Amino acid sequence: MHLTIDGKRLSVGQMGPDFLIMDAPEDYAPTVAQLYLSVDGHEREWPVFLPDGISASSRRVVIARA
Repeated sequence: MHLTIDGKRLSVGQMGPDFLIMDAPEDYAPTVAQLYLSVDGHEREWPVFLPDGISASSRRVVIARA
């Protein structure tokens, strides 16, 4: 599972209904990102909005529908 922001791939360790837990967070302003998920060979991709952006000091990231 990972996010792509401006062509950069960021690893996601866990996903909840309205949040992500990043493996190694980096600073990003609020933006739209692509979330990729692969389960048992089935891949899915969809846009998500990061209303609070990402902070390098916190692994938890709030997501919303884009």
